[in-house]
Amino acid sequence: MPQSPWTHQRSAGLADDIDFEIKGEDLQFVEIELDPGESAVAEAGAFVWKDASVEMSTVFGDGSGQQGGGVMGALLGAGKRLLTGESLFTTVFTHQGRGKARVAFAAPTPGSILPIKLDSVGGTLICQKDSFLAAAKGVSIGIAFQRRVMTGLFGGEGFIMQRLDGDGWVFVQMGGTLVERELAPGEQLHVDTGCLAAYTSTVDFDLEMVRGVKSMIFGGEGVFFARLTGPGKVWIQSLPFSRLAGRMMAAAAGGGQNRGEGSLLGGLGDLIDGNR
Repeated sequence: MPQSPWTHQRSAGLADDIDFEIKGEDLQFVEIELDPGESAVAEAGAFVWKDASVEMSTVFGDGSGQQGGGVMGALLGAGKRLLTGESLFTTVFTHQGRGKARVAFAAPTPGSILPIKLDSVGGTLICQKDSFLAAAKGVSIGIAFQRRVMTGLFGGEGFIMQRLDGDGWVFVQMGGTLVERELAPGEQLHVDTGCLAAYTSTVDFDLEMVRGVKSMIFGGEGVFFARLTGPGKVWIQSLPFSRLAGRMMAAAAGGGQNRGEGSLLGGLGDLIDGNR
């Protein structure tokens, strides 16, 4: 993952070609440098600080300016965000002064911020529904439905995902440690559905049932895992927030869960392990 300082050549495109710097290790934030007139779009609640010349405005929808259709286009963009569990509004930060100005955004959970130039991955990135943090203005934030019936019914976190389209920089947040895998054509990778952070649009995503009754009942890893088939890139997160929240809730309730989220042992497992 690129560390500060980060430099790249500016190129013409639909999205503003911003400069940025990622700081921190486990609790990262990204500083975006704007030229006069440039804008960045961020998820509600991600803002940390900005220079005074950067003006902040809240817009209905994804703030990409590509929706078209006036009010109906804005409603469509907002509706897509609502389906992924995000706010109906996004915040746009525009540099209205001279010279350079900076604005900073932080991830709400421990982990990594992944910067991706969309035109380097074919113009589209599909990621977990709560992964989007910020982007250059001009990037479209939509939804990606899984078309297969099995995937739609049992995909869990993988049913409705975010789809980021455009040619500019996007910043997505991943939980825990981040691993990038490059899959060759036909190469397959099996990933826990919650740990699948993002993948390029050329990767085929489906579900596969865990084999063996004992593995399904006592394995503690759920009945299905994601089957990813190349070519393309896949990003895996070691600690999805849903898993962390589940463990915290179980501990707060006195469950002391330490067998996987899908284990059928439940309280019996705690008694066997001496946790009760």
